[in-house]
Amino acid sequence: MTVEAVLVAPVLVMLLVLTAVVVHRGVDARLRLDDAAHQAARAATLRRTVTAATAAARDTAGTALSQAGVVCRDVTTTMSGTLAPASAVTVYVRCTVDFGQAVLLGVPGGKSLVSSASEVVDTHRSQAGGI
Repeated sequence: MTVEAVLVAPVLVMLLVLTAVVVHRGVDARLRLDDAAHQAARAATLRRTVTAATAAARDTAGTALSQAGVVCRDVTTTMSGTLAPASAVTVYVRCTVDFGQAVLLGVPGGKSLVSSASEVVDTHRSQAGGI
């Protein structure tokens, strides 16, 4: 019985450590994605046109995720709301997170995560056209 325990214990510990790593990657990716969505929403509210706001949100989300070390297979952003003063802009960021070698544990190689954040356009900013 002791010999069996000595042989099985390292395998169980290794399985536990690998499971903890996969859970950590998922939780960390969720937190980083939430932060990227917040940064993207703020960047969008600083632009004057919908086209510029959409591009700023996309670029900011991609940059924030890459700087945070989150490995995404693809990043997509969508924006809703208007850029009128005191209105809200919501940015949705979707990322398929790569879990790397977690396939060995029966976990899919990636998971699609979605996060959103809303920001209010500054009430006192001037309108386009110098008003």
